[in-house]
Amino acid sequence: MRYSLDEIETFLTVMELGTVTAAAERLNLSKSVVSKRVSDFEAALGAALFRRNAGRITPTEAATRLAEKLRPALSDLSAAAESAAWGMDGISALRGRLSICAPMSFGTMHLGPIIARFAALHPELELRIDFDDRARDLLHDGFDVAVRIGEMRDTALKARKLCEDHVVPVASPAYIERHGMPEDLASLRDHPVISYSHLADTRMWQFQMSGRAVSPQVSSRISMNNGEAMRDFVLAGLGLGMLPGFIVGPEIAKGRLVRILPDLPMRPLPISVVWPPVSPMPAKLRAFIDHLALALNENKPWSATASEA
Repeated sequence: MRYSLDEIETFLTVMELGTVTAAAERLNLSKSVVSKRVSDFEAALGAALFRRNAGRITPTEAATRLAEKLRPALSDLSAAAESAAWGMDGISALRGRLSICAPMSFGTMHLGPIIARFAALHPELELRIDFDDRARDLLHDGFDVAVRIGEMRDTALKARKLCEDHVVPVASPAYIERHGMPEDLASLRDHPVISYSHLADTRMWQFQMSGRAVSPQVSSRISMNNGEAMRDFVLAGLGLGMLPGFIVGPEIAKGRLVRILPDLPMRPLPISVVWPPVSPMPAKLRAFIDHLALALNENKPWSATASEA
């Protein structure tokens, strides 16, 4: 039984993306090369990893079990090799590939320039960046590191808190002129809210009261999966919004949005970087985490804007 690391990587990429075509694009190979690597891997194992029918491939149960074991093993192997190379005399540049995922709005509004500076500092490092509000499975989806917003729930991941923002309840001045300012938590039920489809209203609309989280009754007719789009609907006067300061801070500063219930403390919103446990930690991963921590500790203008407003 002989197989190569290239065959294993190709197999895992096809498993992750679901098609030979997508895997070929990711690996910058032809479809014929990807198909041959998968076939050679199957031949070496003596097992069928995919069912092929009319140009479509479906992983077998054996492929699923194998991928679950190979992903962390390949990650550990890559980390060990990169760590050894980093320590060799004459080698100082970060190399290889770093796959990063982060929430859409935070990524496009604030992370883009930070990651761009990191890319400029390490020209020999290949970066794959995916902005998506879904909480991706890092190992299954092939990511080395992710930025997460909110309380950490996945205890299987390593985490480092980067900074803290706040969730801010807001409305447009035009909405308040038409419908009045909510006076207390109970009055929120009389106002429509713009909902975030990735999080239940009971978790999104929370306030810290006497050390505990309180979720008032709210109702909505509009739900969407992006914070910037939610902000735009609130700006249009279609309802109240509960949004991170990094999205609404500039609009509050300009007077285009107003913080409602200003006497209530805002709910803290931790921003963290997470990664699968791997030992030794690859130099590229350590460098990226340190770069994020330094950048976000030095400059968080959105938090100051929202708090002062």
